Order: sequence, then C-alpha cells, then structure tokens
Amino acid sequence: MVDNYNNAGALGWDDEISQESSFVLLPEGEYDFVVEKMERGQYQPSPNSKINVASPQAELTLKIQTPEGEATVFERLILHTATEWKLSEFFISIGQKKKGEPTRPNWGQVPGSRGRAKIEINKYTDKNKNPRENNRVESFLEPVAGQQPPQTYQAPQQTNYQQPNQTQQTPPQQTNTNPGFAF
Repeated sequence: MVDNYNNAGALGWDDEISQESSFVLLPEGEYDFVVEKMERGQYQPSPNSKINVASPQAELTLKIQTPEGEATVFERLILHTATEWKLSEFFISIGQKKKGEPTRPNWGQVPGSRGRAKIEINKYTDKNKNPRENNRVESFLEPVAGQQPPQTYQAPQQTNYQQPNQTQQTPPQQTNTNPGFAF
C-alpha cells in the first residue's frame, strides 16, 4: 500500500485518479494480527485522563487479513503502571511473556510479531460532529492452551568455539540478526 501522504507527489488538475479508500470495518470478534509497524511516541495526558503524567507509548499498526480484505487497527500501549496489565496482555499474546512470570520486553522484536486480539467497534463523534466508527483492540488474547504462540521470542544463542592450531585466539565474530540495530 502506498503512503500517499508522505511518499507520493502532488496530482495535477488533469491527472487520472484511481485509488479509493481501503478502509475495512471489522465485525466484532477475535482475529489473528501481525504487527506491521511500531513507533515510539509520547503520551500527553488530557485534563480528564486517568494517567496524569506524560509517559512513553508504543504506537502499533496491526494488520488483519479477512475475506473482505486487509484491515488496519491502530493501538497504543502506554508505558505506565496503570496500564501495565495491557502491556503484559500484549506481550503474552505475541509470545514474549509467559503468564505469571515477569519479563523485560524486547521492543525490537515487536514489528513482525503475530498474536490474537478481540476487536470491538468504537463509535465516536468526529470534530465536525459526525458519527463515525472504527475498530480498536478490546483485549489481547493468550495463545490457545497446548499450542505454540504465533511467534515466540528467543534470545540469540552465543557459541564459543576455538579454531585448531592458532597461537593467538580471537573472539568469534557475532552477526547482527536484527538489521537496524547495531550492537
């Protein structure tokens, strides 16, 4: 899908147009998702917010395949103790956390992760007072008992080896399996 707001150019008055809205409103239910993108952001509380301090937030773009087409659901995870339960729910869903055990999330592994979520229809009024609907995550779901989670995070294994007949040992070179992060 082309990001027409950031990557494409201006259209001329006589240019042909063909692209139409690809918005798909999902019926409420449980769906498999893939995290297409994650951006780090900052949550700014509103006067009515239960969270009253600025906090980091992860802005997720979830892709869901359906017979009607591909749907996009946006979700944000606020890094605050008041929403720690939702962070746990998400990381359990994508297989990075085991229920009942603490974990330190690996945010670099979030894009491309797979999980399952209960999706609801959110009804709201836009700034022009028009009624609108979109989808949002009601809850992230645990992998089904007895099945592997859709994607399980595993720490990279380090192998120590020695080459024969060398007088000076050099440490083995580590390969970076996560392009975009240099270690």
